[in-house]
Amino acid sequence: MKEMKFSDLGLNSDILKAIDGMGFEEPSNIQAEVIPVILEGFDVIGQAQTGTGKTLAFGAPVLSKFNGSQGKISSIILTPTRELAIQVNDELVRVSKYSRIKLLPVYGGQPIERQIKALRKGIDMVVGTPGRVLDLIRRNVIDLSGVKFLVLDEADEMLNMGFIDDIESIIQECGSDRQTLLFSATMPNEIKKLAKRYMKSDAKHISIVKNAMTVSTINQYYYEIKQKDRFESLCRILDVDEPTTAIIFCKTKRGVDELVESMQARGYNVEGMHGDMSQNQRMNTLRRFKEGNLEFLVATDVAARGIDVENVTHVINYELPQDIESYVHRIGRTGRANKEGIAYTLVTAREYMTLKQIEKVTKSKIKRKEIPSIDDIFHSKYKNILNRVKETLEQEDYKKFVPLAAELDEEFNLVDVAAALMNIVYGKEISFDYTEDRIGGESNYVRLFLTVGRMDRVNPKEMLRFFSDNADVHKEDIGNIDILEKFSFVDVAEGAVNSLIKNCSGKKLCGRKLKMEVSTGRR
Repeated sequence: MKEMKFSDLGLNSDILKAIDGMGFEEPSNIQAEVIPVILEGFDVIGQAQTGTGKTLAFGAPVLSKFNGSQGKISSIILTPTRELAIQVNDELVRVSKYSRIKLLPVYGGQPIERQIKALRKGIDMVVGTPGRVLDLIRRNVIDLSGVKFLVLDEADEMLNMGFIDDIESIIQECGSDRQTLLFSATMPNEIKKLAKRYMKSDAKHISIVKNAMTVSTINQYYYEIKQKDRFESLCRILDVDEPTTAIIFCKTKRGVDELVESMQARGYNVEGMHGDMSQNQRMNTLRRFKEGNLEFLVATDVAARGIDVENVTHVINYELPQDIESYVHRIGRTGRANKEGIAYTLVTAREYMTLKQIEKVTKSKIKRKEIPSIDDIFHSKYKNILNRVKETLEQEDYKKFVPLAAELDEEFNLVDVAAALMNIVYGKEISFDYTEDRIGGESNYVRLFLTVGRMDRVNPKEMLRFFSDNADVHKEDIGNIDILEKFSFVDVAEGAVNSLIKNCSGKKLCGRKLKMEVSTGRR
């Protein structure tokens, strides 16, 4: 069967260029079904479980149909929470990278005056929570009469949170000449009534059937890491577990190439597979992997489709996939024929909520593991070397070296000689120049929300200097720094949180008066 590509769906070249840059090789089921229908002009009810790529499913066609600024808001997207509004906006910024469109997220918890100022300058697409959007409508700041697209994202969640009246009030502000796109994981009666009341009679209901997600024979674990330690964390895991056959998954083709290059430089027996490789290259790599001539295969989701290799002991999610279904497909490469398999996933603090979604949807338990210490690696290698020595002694193949050992015995203690030989073997088997005993682990970090972003030209170096100058907080207290278009998130050691908020809030960073608070809600 021919692989579906984004270029088959009718999107314009600017959107396709942005999607390619994001690293997505092919559309998810909901994207493949919904995008052409939206481009044809129909109202759509999209029903699919959380984690299937719904933002791109509505965002790509809406942005693709954008005809340039008209001086009015042309699209409004409603989400149930502030965190989801930020997340949706951030993805739409990436999808619209090559399009001249102005986006703005609006939600409670941020000064409304700043949002009013931005809106008065002219915005094409608004992503917001119902309460804040309605507030701005009542202040005569948001005018939805020219809206061409109205999107209700996670509609069932908005109804559960009691937003039905706000939503109806907002819909009534929108012009009748619009496309209405409603996305929901479930379809309760309230959603059906809403759709019947406010959507066109020829609206298309697209439901992606929830696949059975069976992972019962697979032991699933996760490691909480810092982004900068991702590669070293992988090396530590491989050095301790020493899997005989493992598939390592990356999200993008470039990610595969970079990881393979880094692993090969450290002596791992590894090759990569992704969509840019020819069919012959992919077949040859897969043949070598099946025959046991490769220990590790690094692949994208698309390239790994159809891989049927027995005795894969480990699947490692070096990066999380685009959707939950892909996670299940990935880890299903191990634990076959009723054998037990092991699946490891590397996640940063920012990705932790996605991991909890995977647990919920797959009805499985993903247990936490600590990143191996240098001592853990040493003891694992020591046991392995000891077992190999014992096996060699039992086979008596070593006897031709007895004269050499006797020669060394005249000059050195044979226990010291054995230890020296083991040290040589250990040195060759260690893939990384480990310096710190423990890395990663962000469980003692608190995530802070800051009202500065890329638009203020802030960078991590300036942020660290600002923290140090104003709150006497050092870089060792700071974890991940995620700078988005208009906001930032910073992981901070628990002991430094109060000092930062007390001493930095209200002061200017890159010309903007900073507001800093603990991030709440889902992410």
